[in-house]
Amino acid sequence: MKKSRFTDSQIIEALKRAEAGLAVPELCRELGISNATFYKWRAKFGGMDASLMARMKELEEENRRLRKMYVEEKLKAEIVTEALAKKW
Repeated sequence: MKKSRFTDSQIIEALKRAEAGLAVPELCRELGISNATFYKWRAKFGGMDASLMARMKELEEENRRLRKMYVEEKLKAEIVTEALAKKW
């Protein structure tokens, strides 16, 4: 996954500035992002502070690792089942 050029605190700060009344197109022009990026940030991180954002990213990473482990174990089980089904 592509790493963002903005830190968590920068994203939170941008969202707070928009909530304070700064026009979204002006903020996007200032940050060098598209309106779609801003609205995606708002949908994903709106109402969070930096600690909640960090916790969410930590949970997403843990979830990714667990899914990978599950797929690996499932593949191993399929290989064993396939090997046992063969007639020697």
